[in-house]
Amino acid sequence: MKTLTTPTVHLNGTAAQDLIDPLLTATKALRAAMRALDETQPNSRDYYLQGEDAFQQAVREYDARARRIREVSDELYVIVEAVQEQADARLRQRR
Repeated sequence: MKTLTTPTVHLNGTAAQDLIDPLLTATKALRAAMRALDETQPNSRDYYLQGEDAFQQAVREYDARARRIREVSDELYVIVEAVQEQADARLRQRR
């Protein structure tokens, strides 16, 4: 995975939880999108009239769509973890 630019939690910035909550909401929505996408998996009976390569091409295209959703979801989770780590570190410093 590529290196991501993540927000810095600080006093003049957005509160950590206010950063995390919408990221988790987006991640949840992406999981729902993935479940919906699962319903669109190609079935060979819908492609055989197009020739022997059509179904395999449809599967590759489907896999690419699913991979893009997973990549975005994974990136958002990395951001959540980075923000949470900063928030936890700030709490430890206060003690």
